[in-house]
Amino acid sequence: MKIAVYHNLPAGGGKRALHAMVARLAQHHVIDGYALATADHHFCDIRPSCQRHIVFPFRPLPLAQPPLGRLNQGIRSAELLRLMRVQRQIAAQIDRAAYDLVFVHNCRIGQSPSLLRFLRTPTLFYCQEVPRQVCEPAPARPSARFSRGQRLGNLFDPLPRLYAMTLTQLDRGNVQAAGAVLANSAYSRETFFQHYGVMADICYLGIDSEYFQATDEPREAYVLSVGALHPRKGFDLLIDSLALIEPARRPPLLIVSNAVDEVEKAYLRALAQRQHVAVTFRAHIADDEMVTLYNRALMTVYTPLMEPFGFVALEAMSTATPIVGVNEGGVRESIVPGQTGLLVERKPRAVAEAIRTLLDDAPLRRRLGQEGRAHVLRNWQWSSCIARLERAMQELLGATRSGA
Repeated sequence: MKIAVYHNLPAGGGKRALHAMVARLAQHHVIDGYALATADHHFCDIRPSCQRHIVFPFRPLPLAQPPLGRLNQGIRSAELLRLMRVQRQIAAQIDRAAYDLVFVHNCRIGQSPSLLRFLRTPTLFYCQEVPRQVCEPAPARPSARFSRGQRLGNLFDPLPRLYAMTLTQLDRGNVQAAGAVLANSAYSRETFFQHYGVMADICYLGIDSEYFQATDEPREAYVLSVGALHPRKGFDLLIDSLALIEPARRPPLLIVSNAVDEVEKAYLRALAQRQHVAVTFRAHIADDEMVTLYNRALMTVYTPLMEPFGFVALEAMSTATPIVGVNEGGVRESIVPGQTGLLVERKPRAVAEAIRTLLDDAPLRRRLGQEGRAHVLRNWQWSSCIARLERAMQELLGATRSGA
């Protein structure tokens, strides 16, 4: 097949998934890449797998500074409309190139790309998540507290509602215009049906188990957690949990991130200091070092809020590192509780008890690590993902030809 791939993704799990899929599809198909300048092109670079790779210029509008910050939601609404016009032009260029289909991924600005509604070529949309910033309540943070005057202003400010309405309507219409939609987990599939009214097919992602190897390096007495430094990643829960462990036994925490919100980092650092939890922050490290950190960690603890999928659990298991995860979202679909890791409720005492269990039981740590590695080898290989993906492509083309 001749396939066009479109994305506007930042560094993170979505771009890592795209890179893995494109690299493997390129072994049997012709791939051309299309992206905006606002995408991260260096993290998990797909360009070596593409016959052609075209980057379209797009410069976000500058945001207003205090005391005019209230204008920013209006500016973001205008941004979505500007983006739609650009993506209409991209769709026309893709259609002229006569591809068999277009494999579309998320947009860091508008969630689902608006070119889905303009393309005449069959479209397969791999949707990572709904626009959580308008669909879910934001985690409480001191920086998000409003004064009485601000709360009063919020009652009469139409711009936040305008932005939420604009994003929601555009996003829903874009997804509904896709020829077919794929979800990364059963949890995501259910969320898409509730939010979009679309029944997606599940296409689980995979892990490169040859790269994320178990190296048998000596384990060190630290807890590892991985993810963007963002309130939804739940690092505050992990810090609160570690604070419940006796100081003499409390392991230090290492947080590794590919994206850093400096306000959230300051909040977590202050929280850790108050709770007397030793925490180290690392950012933007190479994959080779990431594999080493997994292999040396005593355990990985993963506590994001309603994570749609989550590569971290698979990466930990692939390196035979015992994993503790929250029993929610897509995390509960990759960890087999008691066999490949421990699943706990979103409560500090529950997380602390799981950490204590692993601290006290070296044979359990080894067993969970070994079973986790075996689980990944059996069930979470990229070859299975690509087989499902190619099947979805063939079904889309078959339905298109039959006029379904």
